[in-house]
Amino acid sequence: MKLKTLLTATAAAALLAGAASAQTHLRIQTHYATEHPSGKLAAQFVDDVQTMSGGEITIEMFYSSSVVATVETFDAAVNGILDCDMTGGAYQTGKNPAFQFVGDIMGGYDTPWQQLSWLYYGDGYEAAQKLYNAEGMQLVGWWLYGQESFASSRPIAGPEDLKGWKFRSPPGLETEIFTEMGATPIVMDFTEIFTALETGIIDGADASGLANNVGLGLYDIVKHANYPGFHSMPSDHLACNKAVWDGMSEQERRIMDTAMQKLSMHTALSNEKKNAEAAAMLKTQGVTLYDWSDADKADFRAAAQRAWDKFAEGSPEAVALVASHRSYLKQLGLISE
Repeated sequence: MKLKTLLTATAAAALLAGAASAQTHLRIQTHYATEHPSGKLAAQFVDDVQTMSGGEITIEMFYSSSVVATVETFDAAVNGILDCDMTGGAYQTGKNPAFQFVGDIMGGYDTPWQQLSWLYYGDGYEAAQKLYNAEGMQLVGWWLYGQESFASSRPIAGPEDLKGWKFRSPPGLETEIFTEMGATPIVMDFTEIFTALETGIIDGADASGLANNVGLGLYDIVKHANYPGFHSMPSDHLACNKAVWDGMSEQERRIMDTAMQKLSMHTALSNEKKNAEAAAMLKTQGVTLYDWSDADKADFRAAAQRAWDKFAEGSPEAVALVASHRSYLKQLGLISE
């Protein structure tokens, strides 16, 4: 009897040891702070994964790029310093211009739902995955908050108003598009926007979505904005070291994918609500909001596509992604040729 009890206890201990050794622990970095709305959504993602997996997956989330700089997060995951990168593909255009077209497809889609549908119902996931896999990473999914809006000291009712319009721009593809349309993009750090608007160094700024711009205090200085936006809709991503991803069970991978899709939905939904509330409030405060016509948006999209082709030159992966987006945009009726 004692021998049977001992064997049973030994078997139980072995099972527990096996379960412990099978646990997956992921170190993930995001550029969002814990108190930022997106940081709070990231924390919910962590809770969802850990709860659905019954503790089989544990996540150590590093907020505010506390381990390495934001632009270095991807490489930190590739090299094993982290396991996953929860920033965005647009930070990696220096590796390959193709990352522009999984990070911020400027002038592409009108809504986050359209852009997400390219990933899941176009050939987007497969096309993007080739790019990530070539770098030793696995794209798990996107979380995107929707169109960004400008802040401006002068009207921006349509393409004609862009002529001579000096505005803060991030580097890269955006500068090429707006230069062609007659604007004067000035690349400057995000932290310099407020002072540059206040002193008149720039007429406007491409900073973030409408609600975030309110939070930054931009409309305390300038009284013109566009809403809904049309030019920029960044896709934040979750991308994991491919060896780590391949080492996870199918159940674990499915849990990560499901939690990521929930994060995608709630990011878009919550920001749509916040932007709508911000728009209503700004109108009462004397800020003029401009909704570009379909024809004006088509003009911008045409200029963006010309810049896409130039930006993609020399990168077969970028050319393939541009072709994929064009094909899907035609299916959605957003472009005709």
